[in-house]
Amino acid sequence: MSAPIPPAIAADNIRIVDYHPRWREDFARLNIEWLERWFVVEPIDREVLGDPQTHLLAGGGRILFAIDADDRALGTVALLPYEDGSVELTKMAVAPELRGGGIGRRLMRGAIEAFVQMGGRELFLESSTKLAPALKLYESVGFRHRPAPRPGSHYQRADVYMVWEAPRAE
Repeated sequence: MSAPIPPAIAADNIRIVDYHPRWREDFARLNIEWLERWFVVEPIDREVLGDPQTHLLAGGGRILFAIDADDRALGTVALLPYEDGSVELTKMAVAPELRGGGIGRRLMRGAIEAFVQMGGRELFLESSTKLAPALKLYESVGFRHRPAPRPGSHYQRADVYMVWEAPRAE
């Protein structure tokens, strides 16, 4: 179990790093917290959170963490590539006591940078209208609401589909 996180951590003292097995439990803990708070932890969540190496990393995906000076995981986000070149932004979570402090924005910037490095065709996410602050964050970094390209979702809670639009060069 990680040590308690002090309430006032400046986002500029946070570094965004790639997955390391030492943060595997934090990946699950951070995500399960918000899922239990707002929804239900679905079987697909338990599967992915229980074995991120197989379900995210083995297929070329990435998991990023926001880490403080004491090497504690404060937030996380994952990228899951598909065969068609699309990449799903998934499993975005920030410690509840630190939400609204800029860590999510840093994670989003890191995820977009990682997506560009991956050479993906399209970056998308599925979310819920219940998560208004998250939707505002996604919109602020360039995600736009779109109709879902296929019926249904692998998450029962998802009722929002968004696609990232790269800023246009002038």
